[in-house]
Amino acid sequence: MAQRTARLRTPADFGLAIQQARLAQGLSQMELAEALDIPQSTISQLESGHSTIFLRRFLTIARELGLDLGATWESNDAPRD
Repeated sequence: MAQRTARLRTPADFGLAIQQARLAQGLSQMELAEALDIPQSTISQLESGHSTIFLRRFLTIARELGLDLGATWESNDAPRD
């Protein structure tokens, strides 16, 4: 298994990381939404990089504090040469 990482600086970065981690686990948006007991449309919005006021504030705070945010997940993808 390969380990994937992403820097999280924008709502789109968060969305892409969520999407890639979900796909690496072989889950559909509906399956993830059901596991979290939230609407599938919420997963879709997050993966599309839609910003929420909470996420915008969180990113502003992180930037102000000099935090480097990242995500790491396991992927079944074969390593690329």
